[in-house]
Amino acid sequence: MMKNEPLPQEGLFCNRTFDRYACWPDTPAGLMVNISCPFYLPWFEKVSQGSVRRRCGFNGLWETDGSGNVWRDISECEQEKEVASQELWLKQLMVGFRTLYTVGYSLSLSTLLLALIIILSFRKLHCTRNYIHANLFLSFILRAVAVIVKDTMLDRHFGREIVNDVDVTAMLSHQATIGCRIAQVMMQYCVLANHYWFFGEAIYLYSVLISCVFIDNNKYLPYLCLGWGTPLLFVVPWVVMKVQKENKECWAVNENMNYWWIIRFPVLTASLINFLIFMKILGVIFSKLRANIQSRYPDYKLRLAKATLTLIPLFGIHEVIFIFATDEQTTGVLRYIKVFFTLFISSFQGLLVSVLYCYANKEVQTELMRKFRSWRTETDILVQ
Repeated sequence: MMKNEPLPQEGLFCNRTFDRYACWPDTPAGLMVNISCPFYLPWFEKVSQGSVRRRCGFNGLWETDGSGNVWRDISECEQEKEVASQELWLKQLMVGFRTLYTVGYSLSLSTLLLALIIILSFRKLHCTRNYIHANLFLSFILRAVAVIVKDTMLDRHFGREIVNDVDVTAMLSHQATIGCRIAQVMMQYCVLANHYWFFGEAIYLYSVLISCVFIDNNKYLPYLCLGWGTPLLFVVPWVVMKVQKENKECWAVNENMNYWWIIRFPVLTASLINFLIFMKILGVIFSKLRANIQSRYPDYKLRLAKATLTLIPLFGIHEVIFIFATDEQTTGVLRYIKVFFTLFISSFQGLLVSVLYCYANKEVQTELMRKFRSWRTETDILVQ
């Protein structure tokens, strides 16, 4: 408007301007100008009938207040205090959630890296089962890195304070948007890969304990295709739909939830199949424990609980808990509860998996102790 509309032909007037709140037209001297409340206000629906005002002085300059700043009346566009306090509480809650999952992913990242190094370093640990564990660890690592990078990109490009026009240009630049979208796509791919390596773990355990027909235990390639290849079948169509239908900002907002089902459906499908496998394996474990009771009843219950605890993080069963509580259906307190548990379990799950399948694994502990004794013997020889 400032560039294209012609200037008034006669009379004294205040120049058109944009004050980073509203866009003001040329205004004749001595008049008050009223324009609608800015449409971008989050509470615009409640103040859509209101207006913001400025007064053009008789000298052709915008009137100022006592502090020298240009006077502006935005009282009709302001948010109610109760609503503002609720939004402040919600903002603090979201910051708390982000701190929670950032700590969880950071701890998971460090423990998973060490666990991956341990499994790959010892030759005696090299087998199909541990290779699947290693890929699961790697998927957790990539997921944690992708989430942290995505948040960093959002902060860097869309969380900066707007001080001048350069900040606006940088925030809306093509480079900023492309970088943020790439980070978003990588995060979605890593989340899917994580779930499908869970699926691979479930299939392997099922083939070992129940049936070896589904996938041969000695074949490693099918697991690679399942874990790293299957996510591409869903991420690529999702990217295409985003480019064609919702090509806005960082692709973080799902305006049409039907497109989001391209990502959600394979996650829920894998989780549901994992849950069914979990129930089948749990039944096998239960029957074997019951058939081999040699001690008192409490010990039997303890062993069953331990087996169940080990299987839950392996299969990602927590996804099934909220399988029917979708984002469209959950509101209020239930939504916050769902967000909390989802973020907590997803971020700390890598830490739990690394402990159960590496640090608490007796096979790994044996190799570490053997390596430690060997190192200690070599040290003693050198000292002598």
